[in-house]
Amino acid sequence: MKKSFLYLSMFLLLLSCKKEQKVIDNNNVSKVEALSDNDISDAYLYLLGRAFVLRQQRLDFEKEGFQWNKIQYRAPGGVNWANPNLDVVYMEAWIAVDENNYVILEIPKIEGRYYTWHMLNGWGETILNINERTFPQKPYGKYALCLKGSNQKIPGDALRVDLPVKTSRVLARLELGKNIQEAVILEKQFKLIESGKPQIRPFYKLAHFTNDKLPGAELFDDASGILNSEPDINKGMESVRAKVNEVEKLVKSGSEARTRVDQIIKQKSLKELAELIKTPGEKQNGWSHPVGIGNYGSNFKTRTVVNLGGIWANNLQEAIYFIRTGNDGSAVYTQTFAKNELPQSKVKYFWSVICVDGKEFKVIPNPLKRYLLNNQSPLKFNNDGSLTIIYSPKKPQNLPESNWIPTPEGKKYNLTFRYYGPSQDIIDGSYSPPDLLKQQTSKIN
Repeated sequence: MKKSFLYLSMFLLLLSCKKEQKVIDNNNVSKVEALSDNDISDAYLYLLGRAFVLRQQRLDFEKEGFQWNKIQYRAPGGVNWANPNLDVVYMEAWIAVDENNYVILEIPKIEGRYYTWHMLNGWGETILNINERTFPQKPYGKYALCLKGSNQKIPGDALRVDLPVKTSRVLARLELGKNIQEAVILEKQFKLIESGKPQIRPFYKLAHFTNDKLPGAELFDDASGILNSEPDINKGMESVRAKVNEVEKLVKSGSEARTRVDQIIKQKSLKELAELIKTPGEKQNGWSHPVGIGNYGSNFKTRTVVNLGGIWANNLQEAIYFIRTGNDGSAVYTQTFAKNELPQSKVKYFWSVICVDGKEFKVIPNPLKRYLLNNQSPLKFNNDGSLTIIYSPKKPQNLPESNWIPTPEGKKYNLTFRYYGPSQDIIDGSYSPPDLLKQQTSKIN
């Protein structure tokens, strides 16, 4: 009798648990089904920003031979990513620190030449710049890169610099200037020295994808794993991260729901992304001026666009970018700067304009092997002191070759104008580069 009563009690308890679980499951289903198309699209565009960084990290370690806390010294022009700055020589690294281990950074004394040791987190957010502007009390020498909150004893001649995350990406820049060989010598004097071997969690290996075929609903198959692989240090991300988790549940709830998510990504998210690429910020004189670059706050969509079209972008305190997309590679364009508004008059350091393709955002091969113009180019000025830059597939006969950037005939391309150490009217948005004027070839040949 006692055994029968015990079995009956256990049966009722199990039945109660199943009913309770069913209620919980039903609540979850109701919650995920209530996700709007906008919720799903926002979740996708948010997560995609992290996916672009994960893609590059995997390429760095598996294709480029990166090792933790080791600098990759790039030759001038020796990079193959989106929207490179060909005015500088790059140093790249992935940094790892933990509660017990730090990394010593050595920066040589640099005078009369732009440089910055630029560090970003796994979402593409700038977390540190070391240069004479940000560290006037110590613009060169030794720095101990430490995990914030750790308590290690560091060398007396090193300045402690706290990092908010355990792993980060470096994209250091050193202006080539007039003496390229001198820049290369200085580059090799940047050094990293580990204090010990930090505990490094294996990085998340996202399946490879291309810009022509971005991931669909499959991006959410392990969305929680992607989110947990790197903290987002920006405030106000709780809501969109919650949406990501709910979309993951929706994708896993069945084929019908997965199909819905996939359709929303194709019909809404990717179209919005394409529009954001065309006009990534406020537009003036035909040029878009993205705001909040490098430190995006709650504007995760801009962060995703930048991670796609110009990964590892620095913040506006270092440089300001203007972008002109969808230009006709077969056309002849001219851009004229007035004598009192020449590009060099708008910067403390240097300026440049670069031509890249409209899909991968990489430099376009041309017979001259000229991919940009800048303050070091042997430009010819007009009789009135103004400056005209030419963008065309073939050089117009009556315009100087020194001022010409070749463009891809029959294809679209983008231009990026950079101002390093921008003037106040660029910073406050009252100035932008002059627009391009499309010429009739019969008038200029």
